[in-house]
Amino acid sequence: MARLFDVVTFDCYGTLVDWERGIEEACRAAAAADGVRLDPAALLAAYAEIEPQVEAEPYRSYRDVLAETARRVAARLGWRLADARAGFLALSLPAWPPFADTNPALERLARAGYRLGILSNVDDDLLVATRRHFTVGFDLLVTAEQAGAYKPAPAHFALARQRIGGARWLHAAQSHFHDVVPACAGGIPVAWINRARQAPSNAARPARELHSLTELADWLAPD
Repeated sequence: MARLFDVVTFDCYGTLVDWERGIEEACRAAAAADGVRLDPAALLAAYAEIEPQVEAEPYRSYRDVLAETARRVAARLGWRLADARAGFLALSLPAWPPFADTNPALERLARAGYRLGILSNVDDDLLVATRRHFTVGFDLLVTAEQAGAYKPAPAHFALARQRIGGARWLHAAQSHFHDVVPACAGGIPVAWINRARQAPSNAARPARELHSLTELADWLAPD
């Protein structure tokens, strides 16, 4: 089967890496040290609401985004988090695990000849730490630190396009809000990896809606 694209890029946290598990475990441990027990559903709902608000403010490093988000989430949930301990999420991030289907799917795509990349709302050094979990290399890395902005702002996609040039490009991501919407707005084909079968955040429609990275590999690199 002829390849449909030359380059496949991915969002990292939420698409390749199980960020909800990482955030939940880190927050639960930090709260327990303060004698606080968190409800996982309430925690993740608050986090999903608050982090994009912090990212939409004047640019700060992702370490600072994580710390400020932790402060606001803790305040929302009635957890008196000491300011000196608000950096725990960045400290935990290198241990956040990939999904079980991530490396097998990436390996299949690499064997099929696709160039792979990551477009992530993260600092460069944090992505370096996360990449140790992956079993393939990446030809393209675009971070918030490089772009000076956070998705859904278009800077990641504009910078990636400059580096990719005229190659046929597919972006694959879990977040409709952070990735599908700006990719569609920029005319970039996007595969929505809708693991949780969520409703779309607006009328933007992906080129393909899938429910795992295995399904993505089945589409692009059938055995």
